[in-house]
Amino acid sequence: MIKINYMSTLFVGIDVSSKSNVVCAMDFDENKYLSSSFKNNQPGAEELAEMILNCMNSHPNLNTIVVALESTSVYSIHIANYLSTCELLMPYKPYIFCLNPKMTANFRKSYVGMDKTDPLDAYLIADFARCGRTKKCEPWRGSQFLALKRLTRHRLHLAECISREKTYMVSNLYLKFSELQLLDGDAQPFSNIYGATSSAVLTEFMSLQEIIDSSEDELLQFLAQKSRKRITDISKTSELLKKAARDSYRLDKCMYEPLNVSLASSFNCIQTYQKEIKLIDQAIEKCINGMNPNAFIILKSIPGIGPVWASGILAEIGDITAFHSSDALAKYAGLTWLKNDSGDFISEDNRVSKAGNTYLRYYLGEGSNSVRRYIPEYGEYYSKKFAEVTKHQHKRALALTSRKFVRLVFGLLVKNQLYTGEKLDAELNIESN
Repeated sequence: MIKINYMSTLFVGIDVSSKSNVVCAMDFDENKYLSSSFKNNQPGAEELAEMILNCMNSHPNLNTIVVALESTSVYSIHIANYLSTCELLMPYKPYIFCLNPKMTANFRKSYVGMDKTDPLDAYLIADFARCGRTKKCEPWRGSQFLALKRLTRHRLHLAECISREKTYMVSNLYLKFSELQLLDGDAQPFSNIYGATSSAVLTEFMSLQEIIDSSEDELLQFLAQKSRKRITDISKTSELLKKAARDSYRLDKCMYEPLNVSLASSFNCIQTYQKEIKLIDQAIEKCINGMNPNAFIILKSIPGIGPVWASGILAEIGDITAFHSSDALAKYAGLTWLKNDSGDFISEDNRVSKAGNTYLRYYLGEGSNSVRRYIPEYGEYYSKKFAEVTKHQHKRALALTSRKFVRLVFGLLVKNQLYTGEKLDAELNIESN
């Protein structure tokens, strides 16, 4: 928790837009020292820094600067980063806070009948800081964390692109090879229908009849070549593939070529995205190794958590001291369940809130999905929750496992200790101390 002497602090509120930054600066006694507008570019930021410096030099009783601004898409990043590293302001220990707009919106309700203008918004943000509302907020962490966050968030973007492309191509898959998509378990010839071998079968055979008419030796040789001899029982795969082809619907000849072109395009997109994810993973690991924070080492000590998942979690959490409990961290990630009760009725089918940090929720989910394969306690918990319902089994079980994983992450980071395999019952005591 940052300790600031509010009596000797200049509070600067900035209302950010794409073209301009409207600024209001005051002291603890609400004496207004600055009320102006600057362009949201480098010259405008330099002019603002000079005016803040002149204000500090003119009032010897002020020795600290607190700058508060709303997190407005990417428009607030440059000004926040500039002021946090500005050499002119360094002697006055500037603290920069990018606020969630919901926080200032709730604060505005205390001003009854207040108009909404850019100057008044800047005043409101400055007053928000003056009243000490930034105490529970995390200050701007600098360019390294910003760089890491851009990489981890871009990775999620690429993962979503793959998921979206797979969803899009489902209809084309069904039209081309109706039975293949519906098979499960031992009846499915491929472990991954979007893998290289499946892709080759779906795009290089123009029609299903070509698969059926292929000799056993030709098909076995084709599957061995495309799978790089990684299929354990290639004869069984060949049999299942021919059976699926015989059981599938036939199409008019005019349909096959357009479908092949569409499927080939989708497979190319997926492969490209997968290659880009590998490059991003390398960049993430390089970036986090340059920072090498203690929290990163702690997270990596958890079995199943590698550099990418640890980096994604760390980039979104920041300083764990910003959260007073694991419940607060779970709420920030959107891993809370909305109640749906009325009178004597208590709903057992409650949906996840998701009104939190999407990126943190994604990395906690991926991390817990990996951890359950390495830590028996989490695997058993996942299986138990999976078996409790018949609908949305994986999603529900993974969300609940992620909530359990949050307690582990919070406990280790707060205690500043590596994972040892011991059950962290004490982590619950942290919240009450």
